[in-house]
Amino acid sequence: MARKETAADAANPGRLKQIALTYKMTRKADPRIGLVIAAVGIVTFGVFLAIGFLIGHPIYLGILGFVLAFLAMAIVFGRRAERAAFGQMEGQPGAAAAVLDKIGRGWTTTPAVAMNRSQDVVHRTVGKAGIVLVAEGNPNRVKSLLAAEKKRMARVVSDVPVHDVIVGTGEGQVPLKKLRTTLLKLPRVLQGPQVTATNDRLRAMGDLMSNMPLPKGPMPKGARMPRGGPKMR
Repeated sequence: MARKETAADAANPGRLKQIALTYKMTRKADPRIGLVIAAVGIVTFGVFLAIGFLIGHPIYLGILGFVLAFLAMAIVFGRRAERAAFGQMEGQPGAAAAVLDKIGRGWTTTPAVAMNRSQDVVHRTVGKAGIVLVAEGNPNRVKSLLAAEKKRMARVVSDVPVHDVIVGTGEGQVPLKKLRTTLLKLPRVLQGPQVTATNDRLRAMGDLMSNMPLPKGPMPKGARMPRGGPKMR
């Protein structure tokens, strides 16, 4: 019992430190985050407290208002922190792979299945919606990468739906902050065993970047492909 309490006590400072760090990072991109969160909490608590006085139960409604105010503040903080993070990642090579890696259970992501020397890149993720190829880079150049990857996959997974997405802010593109939502809205057409079989077939096919070490998350700007690696498309 004592060991469990010690572990919980040790974990709490870590969580608080992480929240504080997230707040500092968010405030750099969103200076009004503190005022917004405070306003949400005060307004929510004030509304419930006012209702409590009107119906003659200020204590009960005050307690409920306090709990809901805290919840509302947490939700608003989470959304604005996520928006700030996407804003900082926007335009960086590898940003889409970082988002895909956190899309959730049921999806298997393979980063950089196709790439050229201009750092235009195509990532692949597989789920119940089928195969989704996510490209980031110059819209004109990534189209050829997508076409080549579809042709390569057609040899082994011609019976699986393939979707393609180009990350960006232009016409017909999907903003980075909406990438996860876009994929989750795709119709589910495969069952669990089919997803597993598709992943196995794609894994057996091999990937362009399977033997090349890649850093997790967005790659730094100006980074170049190492020499002596696989041939680029």
